[in-house]
Amino acid sequence: MGANTSQVSELSDNPSLKALVGTEAISENDPFWNQLISFTFIIRSLCGLCNALDQSSPFFFFPSVENNPRTGNFGALVRVFLGRTKELKISTECQDQLFIWQAHNALFMIRCLLKVFIREMSEEELHLQFSYQERAPGTYTGNEDLLEELMSNLVHLIVEVPLLDITYSILFEAVTTLLVLFSYQLFHKDILRDGLIYQHIMKGRCLSLTSRLVKTLLYNFIRQEKCPPPATHIFEPQAEGGGLLYGLASGVASGLWTVFTLGGAGSKTGLDQEQNPLPLSNQSLLLLLVLANLTDGPDWPNPYRQAVTCFRNTQDTSSLPVEQPHTFQINFNSLYTALCEQQRSDQATLLLYTLLHQNTNMRTYVLSRTDMDNLVMPILEILYHVEERNSHHVYMALIILLILTEDDAFNRSIHEVVLKNISWYTERSLTEISLGSLLILVVIRTIQFNMTRTRDKYLHTNCLAALANMSAQFRCLHQYAAQRIISLFALLSKKHNKVLEQATQSLRGRQGDSTALPDYAQDLNVIEEVIRMMLEIINSCLCNSLHHNPNLVYALLYKRELFEQFRTHPSFQDIMQNLDTVSTFTYRHTTHTHT
Repeated sequence: MGANTSQVSELSDNPSLKALVGTEAISENDPFWNQLISFTFIIRSLCGLCNALDQSSPFFFFPSVENNPRTGNFGALVRVFLGRTKELKISTECQDQLFIWQAHNALFMIRCLLKVFIREMSEEELHLQFSYQERAPGTYTGNEDLLEELMSNLVHLIVEVPLLDITYSILFEAVTTLLVLFSYQLFHKDILRDGLIYQHIMKGRCLSLTSRLVKTLLYNFIRQEKCPPPATHIFEPQAEGGGLLYGLASGVASGLWTVFTLGGAGSKTGLDQEQNPLPLSNQSLLLLLVLANLTDGPDWPNPYRQAVTCFRNTQDTSSLPVEQPHTFQINFNSLYTALCEQQRSDQATLLLYTLLHQNTNMRTYVLSRTDMDNLVMPILEILYHVEERNSHHVYMALIILLILTEDDAFNRSIHEVVLKNISWYTERSLTEISLGSLLILVVIRTIQFNMTRTRDKYLHTNCLAALANMSAQFRCLHQYAAQRIISLFALLSKKHNKVLEQATQSLRGRQGDSTALPDYAQDLNVIEEVIRMMLEIINSCLCNSLHHNPNLVYALLYKRELFEQFRTHPSFQDIMQNLDTVSTFTYRHTTHTHT
């Protein structure tokens, strides 16, 4: 491979890379390919490597964009990879690391080239990179669709090759290469229903493997396998004279891979491992979400979404009245555990939302669990640290709570789960509190944060909807939770008065010119809508479980004056009448008891 290269500026001088992207066609039977794909690396450095390649690959792979349609070298590289995948399963059973190692390296280079192609050309032009037929003498010139062949082989590889230490890296590459192919959508505003990649994955040879692919990706997520420990030497030298394989692994390897790692293959392995310790699990989850969210075709549904929405528990032995397409069974207990453990990532939260929203089997199972705190607590922690999360993650966590609180049994059970010493809740020491009261505290805190920072009307609405769903089943609310409910109402009341005063002053100052009034009117409408929802939440609790919530009753009586101004307001008279009845009765009863 030539001398070691350690700088980006020197990549273009590497002879093997120059030949790959150059103007001369290379037969797929040429020994050049064995030399090119024989390099070693440490998988833990993969994240740093990919970042380096993202910055540098256009410089040394870009000539292939222009030259490959004339040379077909990219197609030859793809065929070299396909030739090795045919025996990959057998190689795994025989522990043939050399075969797996070279197949992985070929796929890694294909992925690097695909990233450049996708950035620089249309999908039709990409297909030309695969479909070039005029090859050097002695090479294969069949009429197969090489792009579909590659995608089909990648899917077969993912579902058929077992996950072992020696196959971890090539499975990671297969999943990531499919993600790279789907990244075309990132460069287009319109949905790519007519693209070749979309057609191949939705209707081509991949279709028959839909359920197996979805199941495998889910199990990759469930297993949470870390990167295998790097080996110092994949191949040991032969006893006599070293031998060809050792030469490939040690001599040739240093040339190309030193180029790719820029001289630092193992320099930051600890950092990469800490930032992304589960690369295959994470990539599998991303691919699953991409597949499940592909748009339906004009006359066919997305088969991957069908698989995600209808799979069943392995313990479910009941027969279906009508067999659903692409259905399969998976261990719900293992999936539930993985979902509980991985909610720190927004993609895991998106998977949980997708399953609760679209898979009735999984939703029923989750709601039947007696350890719901294992799932709810990570969701509450996301909302509690709202300042540190992106808005999509916060919204998904909130919608998950909204889905859960639609179930009355859930709303009752969360008040029976007692938690102690919540370490991440730092506003106040909570030595003992029910899961239901903690949920109320976190949702109210999210509302208050939104009022002072983002001012998102829909976030308010969803937070209050979750509280409204729970309100009829409020039980034994913690004293602090009851206080925070009334404090939120006080904050809304104060804000209402402030906007009302500003509108009045503006009207007086303009002497009849009402051009500034619409903004204030809109703000008042929003605030009054939120106030009404809060009053309905309090009223629902008092009507359905008055005797179960003395702390809320006492907090309400202590701040009775807050509700005075709304008794005569036309928007609140109906609901205030009932609150007045309850609070007056309770106040008199309490006073009589004390006297």
